[in-house]
Amino acid sequence: MSVTVEVPTLGESVTEAIIAEWLKSEGDFVEQDEILVELETDKITVSVPAPVSGTLTSLKASLDDTVNVGDVIAEIEPGEGAAKASDAGEKAEPATQGAKSEPAPAAEAAPAGDQPLSPAVQRLVDENNLDASKIPATGPNGRLLKGDVLAYLEKGGGKSGNDQVQSQATRPAAVPATADQLEERVRMTKLRQTVARRLVEAQQTAAMLTTFQEVDMSEIMALRKKYQDRFVKKYDRKIGFMSFFVKACVEALKEFPAVNAEIDGDEIVYKNYYHIGVAVGGGKGLVVPVVRNADQLGFAEVEAEITRLAGLAVKNRLSLSDLQGGTFTISNGGIYGSMLSTPILNPPQVGILGMHNIVERPVVVDGEVVVRPIMYLALSYDHRIIDGKEAVSFLYRVRECLENPERILLEV
Repeated sequence: MSVTVEVPTLGESVTEAIIAEWLKSEGDFVEQDEILVELETDKITVSVPAPVSGTLTSLKASLDDTVNVGDVIAEIEPGEGAAKASDAGEKAEPATQGAKSEPAPAAEAAPAGDQPLSPAVQRLVDENNLDASKIPATGPNGRLLKGDVLAYLEKGGGKSGNDQVQSQATRPAAVPATADQLEERVRMTKLRQTVARRLVEAQQTAAMLTTFQEVDMSEIMALRKKYQDRFVKKYDRKIGFMSFFVKACVEALKEFPAVNAEIDGDEIVYKNYYHIGVAVGGGKGLVVPVVRNADQLGFAEVEAEITRLAGLAVKNRLSLSDLQGGTFTISNGGIYGSMLSTPILNPPQVGILGMHNIVERPVVVDGEVVVRPIMYLALSYDHRIIDGKEAVSFLYRVRECLENPERILLEV
């Protein structure tokens, strides 16, 4: 008797998802708990495993279909014996027999681990003349996902070097392109739709302003250089800049609680806990996982948590609990080379700090012009509950903590 595969509970307030990637095809034998399909919601990507070992006899939903919690999306015929018998029959029988249950042949250029490509991934690879083995794979067991190929293309993959030469050599002579051929329509992912909606809502509902400050990073850079080797030896990880910013923001939030609050109707909700969201680029777009109770964590613990969350984000394995409950957000555009920006609020939060790149600049210190590593900071805030004086004072407090990092440790 067949066993059905259903869309699992996706989390609080999430009722539907999109079929983002089938990792198995009809006729494939699957092991229990092996990932069958990736579902994309407006918040996270959910992996659905096989409930039993057996042959995947039917797929009830296609790529990009919208499905609801509880929907049957596949059927599995339990039992390993049937699959083995089928394999033996394929070796003895002509190729024309049993073709319906025969899995699709693997692509000639398979990604690392020799995993077969799904139809959607194979189509992208073929259309863009890519070598799949050169694309970093983040799927289960080293499988290449559609998001991996799209990310590779966004970074310019396949448009230079040997790939470009080979592509040009195999293409027919250029012909004038029509308008339709110069355009491509790609459906927005659920995550991208949600990000777009929330960004517009933030600008429409909040009285958002941004204030700026610059910070001399000399002391932090000297501190990291002095203790980096010892830190790595003890904690098996480097100490980055983000942990200093998280701790500096916590100290400033304690002093200016309105920046750590939110608006609920005609009430202000002040929060006496510090869940700091750290914006990171995930495998399918920007996400903001949360470092919980950051005030109770040491530098090493903050670094460990940021590393863990960033790793899950890249692999699209963040859970809803990883993304919920933040009280303040830090966004680091500096890793992409940004000099200055005005970050947009992450509702219902009323404050977000933007970090930028560190550049050596001439500054005046004690009447003399010296060269120092300078970073520009930006604080966007909701003017409905945060006055300009509070915002400026908050950001200056962050600067004080960063330029004198011992103040973070002493909480003064």
